[in-house]
Amino acid sequence: MAGADAEGNSSSACRFAKVSTGKVRTIADGRSFALEDGREIRLAGIEVPLPPAPGESGPRADAGLRARAALENLIAGREVELHETGTADRYARTIAQAYVRTEDSGSARSVAHHLLAAGFARVATQVGGQAGEQVGQNRLCTSEMLAQERIARESKLGLWREPYYAIRGAESFAELSAERGHFTVVEGKVLSVRESGGTIYMNFGRRWSQALTVTILKRNERMFAAAGLEPRTLENRRVRVRGWMDDRNGPRIDASRPEQIEIADRH
Repeated sequence: MAGADAEGNSSSACRFAKVSTGKVRTIADGRSFALEDGREIRLAGIEVPLPPAPGESGPRADAGLRARAALENLIAGREVELHETGTADRYARTIAQAYVRTEDSGSARSVAHHLLAAGFARVATQVGGQAGEQVGQNRLCTSEMLAQERIARESKLGLWREPYYAIRGAESFAELSAERGHFTVVEGKVLSVRESGGTIYMNFGRRWSQALTVTILKRNERMFAAAGLEPRTLENRRVRVRGWMDDRNGPRIDASRPEQIEIADRH
């Protein structure tokens, strides 16, 4: 399935309903581009390192340049087919899955899947809209995209061969602190699950201020349970979590969607 998905097979769960086309004019970063008609597009379902700020250097800056180059090599100056999610981000960019036609077979190739499989992107916390009919589709789409990411990660392709891009340890306070304000993938064993007020806390260390804590709002618990991730059953399981790293009395990731959590001891 992974190979078919990477080529944008029509059976892919990542095909959203609204379709339009356009020719790519400029590339902004590893997941954003502008069309000749003026529309600005952000690829749905992936996170990439951002281009460096003026004067910025180092591993993060290099990763941002490499991610941008990967997207540019794939779609610059080409016609793309857009399957739109019906949402826009805070910068008014249309969020969409994009496809390009391959020159050899003429089949539609998923741009996001290609970037994931090549190791220049990571699966985001959300792939589509929030409408009720999209929930199941989003989960299937996320599973497809995680499969692409996993192949690249295990093969150390693209950015995955760099220490900067590695999965962080849930008990490594120094590593987690360095990721503050960044999209991060973390792995570790859940030592305890506790509830206080309207929040569920998944603790990865005995000293919660020195290890990762994942928070889930109590009102979202049913959604996680429906996805086979009832929080209390994750105690003593090894899991992989993705999201934006915060520091509130210790490293923390807020999980609002079950797609953010994988059972890592299955692989």
